Amino acid sequence: MYTLEKISSAEAQRMIEAVVKEVTSMNKAVVVAVAGPEGELIGYLRMDGANAASSKIAQNKAFTAAVDGKSTKSQGEGMVAKNRPPAFWGDLRITGFGGGVPVVQNQRVVGGIGVSGLSEAEDERLCNLAITSVFG
Repeated sequence: MYTLEKISSAEAQRMIEAVVKEVTSMNKAVVVAVAGPEGELIGYLRMDGANAASSKIAQNKAFTAAVDGKSTKSQGEGMVAKNRPPAFWGDLRITGFGGGVPVVQNQRVVGGIGVSGLSEAEDERLCNLAITSVFG
């Protein structure tokens, strides 16, 4: 049986397209980043009009979700509960801003997606929409 090991570039592109379609219908702009399970960038788009600061944040959200295998929202809640700053994890790319979600297939993390530019809850909703649109 074939087991998907990481998100393909084509899947990353489709995830990005799903986010762009939804955000365009809202007349908003975001940054979307998709990473493989090791946290390395596979796909990225900064929509016209998206805040420049959102660029690094989206990439960090995708990285964190992929390498930690949990949402950045839950990572942030853990940081606050344990009074531990991101540097405690030894990598400054780790973030606790909501809006990063791991992509899990066959009970394995195959990557992560990060969206930045709207509220943390809306960013996370867009991540889940993208995952569902490509992986069901």
